[in-house]
Amino acid sequence: MGESIQQPNKPNYGIIAILMIGAFISFLNNTLLNIALPSIMKDLEIETATVQWLTTGFMLVNGIMIPTTAFLIQKYSVRRLFLAGMGLFTIGTIVAGFSHIFPTLLAGRMLQASGSAIMMPLLMNVMLVSFPVEKRGAAMGVFGLILMSAPAIGPTLSGWIIEHYEWRMLFHFITPIAVGILLMGFFLLKDKKEKVDIHLDFISLLFSSVGFGGILYGFSSAGEKGWGSPQVYLTITIGVISLITFIVRQSKLERPMLNFTIFKYPMFALSSSISMVLNMAMFSGMLLLPIYVQTLRGISPFDAGLMLLPGALVMSLMSPITGRLFDKFGGRILAVIGLTITTVTTFQLSTLTLETTYNYLMILHAIRMLGISMVMMPVSTNGLNQLPPQFYPHGTAMNNTLNQVSGAIGTALLVTIMSNRTESRTIELQAEATKELAGQPTAELQQQIMMNAMLDGINFSFYISSFIAGVALILAFFIKRARPAEEPKEERQVVKKVATN
Repeated sequence: MGESIQQPNKPNYGIIAILMIGAFISFLNNTLLNIALPSIMKDLEIETATVQWLTTGFMLVNGIMIPTTAFLIQKYSVRRLFLAGMGLFTIGTIVAGFSHIFPTLLAGRMLQASGSAIMMPLLMNVMLVSFPVEKRGAAMGVFGLILMSAPAIGPTLSGWIIEHYEWRMLFHFITPIAVGILLMGFFLLKDKKEKVDIHLDFISLLFSSVGFGGILYGFSSAGEKGWGSPQVYLTITIGVISLITFIVRQSKLERPMLNFTIFKYPMFALSSSISMVLNMAMFSGMLLLPIYVQTLRGISPFDAGLMLLPGALVMSLMSPITGRLFDKFGGRILAVIGLTITTVTTFQLSTLTLETTYNYLMILHAIRMLGISMVMMPVSTNGLNQLPPQFYPHGTAMNNTLNQVSGAIGTALLVTIMSNRTESRTIELQAEATKELAGQPTAELQQQIMMNAMLDGINFSFYISSFIAGVALILAFFIKRARPAEEPKEERQVVKKVATN
C-alpha cells in the first residue's frame, strides 16, 4: 500500500485533467436524466413507481460499488481503473440510448452507475495524493468548479433537448463525448503500479453489498410505499444487521476492505457528520422546488431548469474561491457562514405561497447555493486532511458512500414528511369546506384544496429541513484546522509485513 501514496514533487496535471473530464461527463449525465423522467414514462408506458428505478437503481449500484473502491485504488493503477470505469459508463450510455423497453434502459443505467462509482473516489484520491495540505483547498476548489458546472448546465440543457428531440437524444449526446474521453485515457494515461499483494475479501463484499444496498433501497422505497411496508422495514433491518456484521469483520481483518478506524480521527468524523446532515437538508431544494414549480405553478421543465441555473452557476463559480479561502482561513469560518446562509434561506423557502414570484425563487435559490458552496468542499477537505496518506482511499470511499446513504435517507424523510402533511391537511381542509358549504365541495374547490394541502406539505418539509441544516451549523463550531496525523503503529507494521512478502 505504501508505494501508492508517495507525494509527488509536481502534480501530474494531464492525469488530473483526463479524470476531471470523465467525472464531469458522468455528473452531467445524472442531471440530464432527472427532467426527462415524465417523457420516459409516456414513451415506455410505465408508472412513476417503475421509472423511479432509474434513479434508485443508480443509487443502489453506487452504494454497492463505492465501498470496494478503497481496495481497487490500492490494488490497480489509475490507468486501469479509469479505463474500466469509463468503459462501463460508455457501454451503459450506448445501451440506454438504444433502449426501447424499460429493462434494457435500466440495465444501461446500472452499467453507467458501476462506471461512475469508480470515477469519483479515484479522482478525489489522485487529488489528495497530488497536492500538499497547504495547496489542497485551491486544488479541490478547481475540482468543485468543474463538477458543479454539470448540475449548472444539466437541467437547462436537458429541458431544451426534451422540448426539441426524444429522450434518447440525451444518451446519444453523451455517447461520442464518452467515447472520446475513453480513447483519450487509453492513449494518454501511462502510469504504472507495482504489484500489490492484497486480495478482496468476498465475505466483506457480500455483507457490504447487502448492508449498504439494503439501507439505500429501504429508504429510497419509503417515500413511495410508506414506512409501514414490509418491503421498507425488512430491507432496512437486513441492511443494518449486514452493515454491523461488515463493520465488525473489518475490525478483525489485517487488511480491511473499508477501514472504519478512520473515524478515530476527530476532524474526519466531524466532517463526515456535517456532510451527511447537510446532504439531507440539501435534498429538500433538489426535490421539493421542482415539485413546487412544475406541479403547483405549472412552470415548464425548461423554465424550471432556467430558474435553478443561477444557483448552480453560483455554486460552481464559488468553488475555486472557497478553496483559496479554505487554504487561508481554514474550514470553520467558511462552514459557519455558509451554514448560517443555508439555514436562513431554507427557512425562507418554508413560507412559499401560490403567488411567490419566479424571480424571488431564483434569487433565494442562488443565495442558498452560495451558502452550500461554502460548506461542502471545505468541510470534506478538512476532514480528509487529518488522515494519514495510506488512509486516503478509505476516506474518499467512505465519504462517497455516506453521501449516497444520507441522500437516500434525506429524500425518504422529506418525501414522507411532505406526503403525511399533505394528507392530513387535505382532510382538514375538506372537513372545513364541507362544514362551510353544508355539502360536498365542487370539483374545482376540491382541486384548490389539493393544491393548498400540497403547498403546506412542501412548506412544512422545508421547515423541518431548516432545523436539519441548523444541526450542521451547531456542529460546524467544533471544526479545527486539520493536519495529517501520524501513521498508526499497527498500520506501519502491516505495510512493512506486506513489503517483505
